[in-house]
Amino acid sequence: MTGSTRGPNDPRRRERILDAALDVIAEHGAIKVTYRKIAEAAGVPLGSLTYYFDDMQHLLTAAFIRLAETVSTRYGALLEAARTRREAEEAVVEIICGKVWGTDRNLLLSYELYAFATRNPEVRAVMRSWMEASRSSLTRHFDPLTARALDALVEGFSIHNSVDLRPTDREEVAVVVRAVVDRHG
Repeated sequence: MTGSTRGPNDPRRRERILDAALDVIAEHGAIKVTYRKIAEAAGVPLGSLTYYFDDMQHLLTAAFIRLAETVSTRYGALLEAARTRREAEEAVVEIICGKVWGTDRNLLLSYELYAFATRNPEVRAVMRSWMEASRSSLTRHFDPLTARALDALVEGFSIHNSVDLRPTDREEVAVVVRAVVDRHG
């Protein structure tokens, strides 16, 4: 038999493209992402991107969905493991102070997601879905208003602590979380 038998297409190519897109967004910002930069980062032919994604909007939306699912899974797991309200409060502190974001890169990507979502309704839906998942995880232990306040607190502290010269430490965060829970709970 002459010629070679061709194996199956790369089954992880789409995921590699999405991971590369997130890398490119983290490095250059969502506004400066190009198919060429993503293809190069993913190590795939340029045509592969248009095979999987009709346009850049769909590619960026899929990449941001991947980010949201990754972070939401960590966020939800911490709250699901909590058996008491006190443990849930500790989980919120861990979400803020620990590594629920996974990396500083993921936090930077969340900034990009927020900024990009303000001008893109499809991506705004991704952001809303992420917020709903976070609040749903919180409402296992807290009433809806407290869950909403704690979710905003998570986002706010995460953003502030990433740029503050003196980030709020774990004990201070715990005091604020307790105050929010006591005020609303």
